[in-house]
Amino acid sequence: MPAYVLPPLGSNPSSHAQGTNPGSFAKAPDLGGPQSFSSPDSVGMPAPSDKTAWDFLPTDWRRDSTTGFASAPPGFEPVTQLEHARLGRITPEMRRVAEREGHLSPEQVRSEVAAGRLVIPANKAHLAHGLDPMGIGRALLTKVNANMGASPISSGTDEEVEKLHWAERWRADTVMDLSTGGDLDMTREAIIANASVPVGTVPIYSMIIGRRIEDLDDHMILGGIEHQAKQGVDYMTVHAGVLFEHLPFVRRRLIGIVSRGGSLLAKWMIHHGKQNPMYTLWDDICQIMRRFDVTFSIGDGLRPGGLADATDAAQLAELETLGELTERAWRHGVQVMVEGPGHVPFDQIEYNMKLQRRLCHGAPFYVLGPLVTDIFPGYDHITSAIGATAAAYHGAAMLCYVTPKEHLGLPKKDDVKQGCIAYKIAAHAADVALGIPGARDRDDELTKARAALNWEKHFELSFDPDTARAYHDEDLDVDTDFCAMCGHDWCSVRISKEITQFLSGKDAGYAWDAPKLSAALTPAQRAILEQRGVLAPADIHRLATKTRERVGATPGHKADCHSDVAGDDEARRLQGE
Repeated sequence: MPAYVLPPLGSNPSSHAQGTNPGSFAKAPDLGGPQSFSSPDSVGMPAPSDKTAWDFLPTDWRRDSTTGFASAPPGFEPVTQLEHARLGRITPEMRRVAEREGHLSPEQVRSEVAAGRLVIPANKAHLAHGLDPMGIGRALLTKVNANMGASPISSGTDEEVEKLHWAERWRADTVMDLSTGGDLDMTREAIIANASVPVGTVPIYSMIIGRRIEDLDDHMILGGIEHQAKQGVDYMTVHAGVLFEHLPFVRRRLIGIVSRGGSLLAKWMIHHGKQNPMYTLWDDICQIMRRFDVTFSIGDGLRPGGLADATDAAQLAELETLGELTERAWRHGVQVMVEGPGHVPFDQIEYNMKLQRRLCHGAPFYVLGPLVTDIFPGYDHITSAIGATAAAYHGAAMLCYVTPKEHLGLPKKDDVKQGCIAYKIAAHAADVALGIPGARDRDDELTKARAALNWEKHFELSFDPDTARAYHDEDLDVDTDFCAMCGHDWCSVRISKEITQFLSGKDAGYAWDAPKLSAALTPAQRAILEQRGVLAPADIHRLATKTRERVGATPGHKADCHSDVAGDDEARRLQGE
């Protein structure tokens, strides 16, 4: 008997239970409940809410105890995905979400939307422009958002559209246009017209262009939101949870209010001595959002901007208000997700995620990072991806990426790529850990390719084939049964493959007979190596021929470095050259 006992197992993220891994250590799936895919609770964590969007129907709606569906007053025409779901109707957008996810049926998607645990940001106007509907919720794979937008001192419409396409190339699931400079209307329209992913905005940015925040009034707020809804914005961040009575909690913070929307509205409230106008206008805003099926992304205007201010009275008081606003939006039939911190010490992430789950009744949580340390500017895509992995594992449904330029300046094209990749890693790691069916399938296939030393398949299955191939060929531009990391004698993968009692490396689907000379560098691969600066320009130029000449590889002739051609001594000699 082993001297250990495994914890209770959840689902296996491998569709075919490949390998020897026993399965996920997360909770068993609870699809249709508040913990569809969930981490085990540490001691003292808040329990899920016993309420859902079903508990906040419009006052003149009724729910049938037999069918479980709602009935609306005579003559009512559903507009939003939430309204359709409550009435038991499966929309084309719900079917598309189920198709893209793979592990849920259209009916399960509808049920999650009706409960408020899943949103489908799909403005009617953007659907006409070619939006490919997607879903955000903890029953689904974790999603990643990429921020972009021109500033008063950097970028413009064409560059932002280029960033959009680049973000889509690196598989951002949504984008947010956070422009504060240039022609905001033109930039927003261009992004929506070109985006196949949902587009989010923060409307208050446009409302104050050319005027002081103190001059903002109800007409400007409602008019600005309606204008962007008509343009096709799929979700909007509205900082309605920052209340006048919360502001004293901020006085002793080390870094005050770091949310642009939150700081602007705090200034407005202090100047006028009145409550946040986004809060007092909430019902009017909900009516506009419903008409166009714009999803709320209720903003966290008091999120912490440093570890020293995390999980404080200001942040949590606002979170309670976000729960109230969620309930009120659901009564209007509007879809809701909730935004979260920020900068949070690693040990406090689980509590933050599970407190939101309770206070906001399972509405999808959309979090920025969180960053788990403050001393690595220039590398905050890494510090925040660490926190983002934990956040998604403990309940966040979408992660807002952070780029290397966070806190330093406006992200450029390569920063967008680095942010997307860091956050796709975080999202995927959490999905595997949660045991979402099929989440590990591609990992398993790459492992089999790696075990077989099938480099071509190895690179095909990788998230960024160009970088993987360029890094490999930087040292050895022939695909043989070892790489430059360990060389011939020390290649444990080759040795395991040669042990007949092991299955390792013997999958027939990944077998290969002879070394394959890699093709000349593609422009993308050449740029990667030039940026690295390890090789001289002449070496990069000659990369496609230098190794093949050295190892004697010609058409129809195995390279001299291949193990069944060269003996160990000869392989070592070639390797040394």
